[in-house]
Amino acid sequence: MGRIPIRLQPRASSNAVTGERDPGDGTEPALVARVTAPPVDGKANAALIKLLAKRLGVAKSKIAIVQGETGRDKILEIEGLSPAEIRQRLLPVSGS
Repeated sequence: MGRIPIRLQPRASSNAVTGERDPGDGTEPALVARVTAPPVDGKANAALIKLLAKRLGVAKSKIAIVQGETGRDKILEIEGLSPAEIRQRLLPVSGS
């Protein structure tokens, strides 16, 4: 079971995981996710879980927000994947 920090941007122009954001305090960089849903009535969180489930190839029920339910900075727990596998599947591949 992997835990990973996420920085969520609601009301974006598209749904995507766009990269990483270094918090500058020596902790693990957070993945940056953007969703078109507004941060109202859990819509942005639901859109985030749907996006990650699709990109990771896991059921939505395998993803839980364990910290930051109402904020932009969240900790998500994904059952069946390690943090390294999660990052590998979600981060955009940089071209050479």
